[in-house]
Amino acid sequence: MTQQSTDAVFTVSTWDEKNVTDSDRGPRLAHAAIVNNYRGGIEAEGTTCQYLLTYTVGKCGSFCGMELLTGSVDGHEGTFAVQQQGTFDEEGVIRCTFEVVPGSGTGELSGLAGTGSYEVREGEQEVKVTFSYDL
Repeated sequence: MTQQSTDAVFTVSTWDEKNVTDSDRGPRLAHAAIVNNYRGGIEAEGTTCQYLLTYTVGKCGSFCGMELLTGSVDGHEGTFAVQQQGTFDEEGVIRCTFEVVPGSGTGELSGLAGTGSYEVREGEQEVKVTFSYDL
C-alpha cells in the first residue's frame, strides 16, 4: 500500500444539538446529530455524524464522535466510518483530527486506513479537510 493524500470540503446540512446535562456550575455535556455533505477528494452526501460535546468554560470545550460516509475517496466507491476528536475555544476555532475505523471500509474502500484533520472558525460555511490514506 502506498500512502496517498487528498483534500475535500464539507458543509454542514443539519446540526441538532441537545443538552445531556444542565450545569451552570461546571462542565456541561451535549449530544449533536449532524449531517454533512463532502465534495472534492472525498465525495459523500448526507453523512451520519454523532458527537458528544463537553463545554467547560463559556464556549470552550472538547468533542468526540463518529461519522459514517457513503460515497467515494479519489474515485473509489464504498462506505467507511471515522472516529473524530477535537476542541473548540473562546475565539470560535474548532480543531479536529480523525481516523478511519479499522475494518469499516466496504466496496472499493475495503481495507481503507487513514487519518485526517480540519480547522475552522465558527460561522464559516465550508470546512477544508486534509486526508492521508492507504488503500
